[in-house]
Amino acid sequence: MTAHFDDLETRSADARAASLAECLPAQVAAARTLPGYAATLGDVDPDSIRDRAALAALPLLRKSALTGAQAAHPPLGGYTVWAASGFDHIFQSPGPIYEPGCVSTNWWRLGRFVHAVGIGQGDIVQNCFGYHLTPAGMMFENGARAVGAAVLPAGTGQTELQARAAHDVGVTAYAGTPDYLKVILDKADEMGLNLSRIRRAAVSGGALFPSLRKEYADRGITCLQCYATADLGNVAYESPAMEGMIVDEGVIVEIVRPGTGDPVPDGEVGEVVVTSLNPDYALIRFATGDLSAVLPGVSPCGRTNMRIKGWMGRADQTTKIKGMFVRPEQVADLVARHPEIARARVIAGREGEMDTMTVQIETPATDPAPYEASVAAVLKLRGKVELVAPGSLPNDGKVIDDRRSYG
Repeated sequence: MTAHFDDLETRSADARAASLAECLPAQVAAARTLPGYAATLGDVDPDSIRDRAALAALPLLRKSALTGAQAAHPPLGGYTVWAASGFDHIFQSPGPIYEPGCVSTNWWRLGRFVHAVGIGQGDIVQNCFGYHLTPAGMMFENGARAVGAAVLPAGTGQTELQARAAHDVGVTAYAGTPDYLKVILDKADEMGLNLSRIRRAAVSGGALFPSLRKEYADRGITCLQCYATADLGNVAYESPAMEGMIVDEGVIVEIVRPGTGDPVPDGEVGEVVVTSLNPDYALIRFATGDLSAVLPGVSPCGRTNMRIKGWMGRADQTTKIKGMFVRPEQVADLVARHPEIARARVIAGREGEMDTMTVQIETPATDPAPYEASVAAVLKLRGKVELVAPGSLPNDGKVIDDRRSYG
């Protein structure tokens, strides 16, 4: 296996800037012809947008605007070069938000990350990302196929069958949320199955805590993580150097002051804003709502693109629990389903190496069963429901409280 996925990863700063000066105006020019950008980019001269500094003058595109545009002009809101029927896949994420996808080689650019993990020809990847409606399963399958690996499309759940399949098929690598691999390994130990062939893990969709990474390392498994979204594909990824996350070559990342589009000085924590260079789905200055910061210098692994610290929390209260986004809008929907609920709060916690979710509900009721069903239906996750007296939750406007430690 070669040290790097391609020559783009080791370009000089001048070569990368020259490439950006060519492709960025073309991307802006294509975007401004799309109905979704008519109001915001219609008067922009694409030839004037040749670097990150010029890009910063353009307005942000927030997910809420994307949701509104899709509701008005279903299903993709006028932000794609093709109609929905022109793509290979249409996915649904919570919101709902619809994302297009293609099976063409490395469309989401996850191949670059999978290669950095050390996965390639001769590997069999057990892909435990979801395949049902949401895109993560297809995204990582696309990346594995881009490096010549075979894929066991396992999806989520049915842990005993997962462990048995990993053993019988001879799986050598894992793709999925950080903590689910431990569930499979523990189940295999319980069943007396040897999964020692698994040597690589490509994870995303949740926090990779140092203690969990060490547990995998003690088993001989190299575990690296990437930062990817359903809308943008791969944004940044770890290399074996494990010094921050290297920005993918197919996107431009800015760190801006939350609530604005103004770039912050390097090293300062701010919101991650991404411009995708994917010609099929032009997202210009897409505000992710995630927090991060630029790291100085370049990675010791030889990849020369900008590095960020990785995911450092949310600019808003939206958070990921067990690999799924939980949004304030969903908590509001939960409250609206039951007139007797005064307020509700979702608490994200951690037990061992697993995410936990507790939903505190202000209500005079004493039976949690109806609320448990609503939590599963609205939040798409199961968790503990605590009924508390009306007026007992803090009056601080917080509806999602992430109490996990990321240090």
